Amino acid sequence: MLVKTRGIVLRSIKYSETSLICDIYTEELGLRTYIISGVRKPKAKISASLLQIMTLLDLVVYHQDHKDLNRTKEIKPAYLYQAVPFDVHRRAVGVFMTELLRKTVSEAEHNPELFLFLYQSFIQLDTMDKAYVPNMHLHFMVHLSRFLGFMPGGICDEATPFFDLREGTFTAIEPELLYCVENDCAAMLHQLITTPLHDIQDIKMSGPLRQNLLDKLILFYRYHVENMRELNAHLVLREVLGN
Repeated sequence: MLVKTRGIVLRSIKYSETSLICDIYTEELGLRTYIISGVRKPKAKISASLLQIMTLLDLVVYHQDHKDLNRTKEIKPAYLYQAVPFDVHRRAVGVFMTELLRKTVSEAEHNPELFLFLYQSFIQLDTMDKAYVPNMHLHFMVHLSRFLGFMPGGICDEATPFFDLREGTFTAIEPELLYCVENDCAAMLHQLITTPLHDIQDIKMSGPLRQNLLDKLILFYRYHVENMRELNAHLVLREVLGN
């Protein structure tokens, strides 16, 4: 059957001489894989550039539940990035966000709330003031965890100043050093939790604090996502953002 849906390209790899195989997170069907033929021909109707990672699409796809690999009927841009292709900082943050999705989201099910969060996050990355881009991936990590089932709980205050990465909550008892988030880092984590995406400009942090929190959040994900594969994009991100 044919399904009309929006989608976000998470991976695009070459297949044969003229085709691509793309992992696309769709609004109607969840994460799906499509073979898109002929897009690498010189005069292709659909440009391969339209299928780069992070691209937001309007799609009409052929769908059969029992097939792991389906085909597309129509592909159009749903949103054209204005800043991401030309800004190395936005690009690095977006690549990290995309890699994190590929290594944590595997559901082939209808989840409109998750899709809307992802869709709005990538548009926010493109449209937000450049000064706030370096914090975007941290906010994204914190709020993506809600959809994965381990959103940080509790509040950070004088009574519960520590965050336990294993338990996923703020606590009065200092955890083991490896799993402990404390002081300014714990306070910043709490601010990320309580700040909506559209108010991300209210979040201000230093480079060292940002890097420390990123390292802690990656450990948080590794602990709570079963068999999570190694992340690599954060190493590039560290170089680009100068942390």
